[in-house]
Amino acid sequence: MQILEPQDQQNLQKSYTLKDWQGGYESLHQEFDYWIDDIEGEIPPELQGTLFRNGPGLLDINGEKLHHPFDGDGMISRITFTNGRAHFRNRFVTTAGYLAEKKAGKILYRGVFGTQKPGGWLANIFDFKIKHIANTNVIYWGKKLLALWEASEPYLLNPHTLETLGNEYFNGVLSTGEAFSAHPRIDANGTLVNFAITPGLSTTINIFELNTDGEITNKQNHSVAGFCFIHDFVITENYCIFFQNPVSFNPIPFALGISSAAQCIKVQKNQPTKIIIIPRQNPTKKIKILETQAGFIFHHVNAFEVGNEIIIDSICYESLPEVEPNSDYRETDFDANSPGKLWRFNLNLQTNTVENHLIDDRSCEFPTIHPNHVGKSYRYLYTAAAHKSTGNAPLQAIFKLDLESQQRQLWSAAPGGFIGEPIFIPRPNSQTEDDGWLIALVYDAEHHRSDVVILDAVNLEKGEIARLHLKHHIPYGLHGSFTPETFI
Repeated sequence: MQILEPQDQQNLQKSYTLKDWQGGYESLHQEFDYWIDDIEGEIPPELQGTLFRNGPGLLDINGEKLHHPFDGDGMISRITFTNGRAHFRNRFVTTAGYLAEKKAGKILYRGVFGTQKPGGWLANIFDFKIKHIANTNVIYWGKKLLALWEASEPYLLNPHTLETLGNEYFNGVLSTGEAFSAHPRIDANGTLVNFAITPGLSTTINIFELNTDGEITNKQNHSVAGFCFIHDFVITENYCIFFQNPVSFNPIPFALGISSAAQCIKVQKNQPTKIIIIPRQNPTKKIKILETQAGFIFHHVNAFEVGNEIIIDSICYESLPEVEPNSDYRETDFDANSPGKLWRFNLNLQTNTVENHLIDDRSCEFPTIHPNHVGKSYRYLYTAAAHKSTGNAPLQAIFKLDLESQQRQLWSAAPGGFIGEPIFIPRPNSQTEDDGWLIALVYDAEHHRSDVVILDAVNLEKGEIARLHLKHHIPYGLHGSFTPETFI
């Protein structure tokens, strides 16, 4: 257990070893189904519900390593909390590509982030077929469990067995192959808002709104100039807001089988970031585009309106690390890459200006807040973070920031623990915004296993309320969600 250290102690030594971190990037080939009985502490009895996680479970095909973890097949992990106990189950999303490669025992598809079919450029030239890997997020909405990947339609799963049932098209509103992003937002009225990007010389942004029955009640599309690489967005009561990162895309190396699609994306460091503001309630109203210098953004924290202003908190990088064809992501030089840091953007819709400032200097990712404050003013945010307050490093801690008092808290799993995305779960009948729990998967390098860690969101420095030791590791994942429903 490590709490915030004095500034002069921060850089005495690294909080990790690369070898320890690398252990979380091994495939998990097995599928498990068991009650978790190795527990330190006690699971809060009022914590009832299910935590779903998604991420690349396979990082190799029959021993042949993928070039980038984001190309790995999606694996759903489900941790169910009921009556002070917890149950674990995991299964792969059996997409058509997953089944084909499992049968063939070799890589059959090009990956978006660098994986190529064996045989060099001759085996990949003019092959534009990308495997749907369903590996980015998983949500339970409208009584449906959906595995999401932003380049195609969702996969529908059985929440009790995690069996893959096929693609979900929302009663035909979504067409075959139409994208449905992995970053939905749920507003205070219980509406799920999501988007999809169709990139090109000009980019189409589709916006979907779904009611609590899982029905698409509103769909609109807008065309914006230029190529868009957008992974996340934010909503307020009246707007959907997208940050168009300053990048260019040259498809020729991809078409010729030389590079992957992501390797053809280049950051234009001297170009501004465009902020696309789309009205939610009046799709005929003209969209507004503002400009700022923001570097590169994967994830946003939240957004809200104050008078004529929209306030947006985001995690910004100076640049996007390029995925080189002959590189090995397991040998990442963290010191050479810029860290993601928390920034605030003030968008003035009257003067059409943007002001921004740094909120905190700590390297961080995967932000989470109280779900009732999505699109609204809020006070507390939580992120996975580096152990030290400056510099770039793997995510080993959970960081809490009180935006009102500027108080900071840190719970760290360093040196041998590595953190995934934390999820905030409100305590039933809670009266304050931070009254709840934070739950995260922590890779324990010493035992090559993952732990489910439960923290008191009010005071991280109390240490974990409970630590649930799994019988195996879970490869580093991406996103997940919590539902108060249970599935055993």
